[in-house]
Amino acid sequence: MCHSDIHQVRAEWAGTLYPCVPGHEIVGRVSAVGAHVTSHKVGDLVGVGCIVDSCRRCDDCSDGLENYCDHMVGTYNGPTPDAPGHTLGGYSQQIVVHERYVLRISHPEEQLAAVAPLLCAGITTYSPLKHWNVGPGHKVGVVGIGGLGHMGIKLAAAMGAHVVAFTTSESKREAAKALGAHEVVVSRNADEMAAHAKSLDFVLNTVAMPHDLDAFLALLKRDGTMTLVGAPATPHPSPEVFSLIMKRRSLAGSMIGGIPETQEMLDFCAEHGIVADIEMIRADEINEAYERMLKGEVKYRFVIDTASLAA
Repeated sequence: MCHSDIHQVRAEWAGTLYPCVPGHEIVGRVSAVGAHVTSHKVGDLVGVGCIVDSCRRCDDCSDGLENYCDHMVGTYNGPTPDAPGHTLGGYSQQIVVHERYVLRISHPEEQLAAVAPLLCAGITTYSPLKHWNVGPGHKVGVVGIGGLGHMGIKLAAAMGAHVVAFTTSESKREAAKALGAHEVVVSRNADEMAAHAKSLDFVLNTVAMPHDLDAFLALLKRDGTMTLVGAPATPHPSPEVFSLIMKRRSLAGSMIGGIPETQEMLDFCAEHGIVADIEMIRADEINEAYERMLKGEVKYRFVIDTASLAA
């Protein structure tokens, strides 16, 4: 369950189509394949993320960046010729997907439920960390310790960076360290924030609520970048231009990742023993889980046992 699911089903983002069946972090076994499928076979452990189609012809698709294709089709609420005219996602017992958009899972089967959030939370954080060449010798800030942020901490640490986690809650300090953060800053503490001024090479901002971006831009070194991956329902306040120009800082955005990079991320996570921290729920607990997500009462991702849909 992704925070995007809430925005979509509650029409907080424009264009929601009903009936809406959300879910774009899907894992399971292949139950059937078409006659021309070559990349997967019945019984394989596989995943489906945020993309189920694209034009397959544009420069973005040719570069393996289907996530930026102008005709990308989302796993739910995307246009399709099949009834009801838009795609229906993973809160379901089965899904039919073109083989190009199906990912191979090599984690142990007992970790399967905890692999599911990698299909969105994992790739959403992995892609910008890779694009901005995060690695040894880099000091990286991760803002927010939720579904996205907890993955950002794990991945940045596995890439060899020195990770500083930022949270508004003192109660999350030890949890962030347990995830792999080398330092933890309570962002409401002005002294703690000031101690990290102009010290970070890169900031991954995962917060999905409008907030003051200048406070985190001030933490970047000269030529540092802050990338936004959280998508709030209403805009952030505009940053002060001097926060950018005085140190040639950059403010950027990143959206999930293409299919090849998503496979790369899954393989990286399998190699490094990385999965999401999850709480499994039944289908009849979805509405309660949405409310708990909004209150931050989950560590750190709900996963629906789709077998419970048959109950």
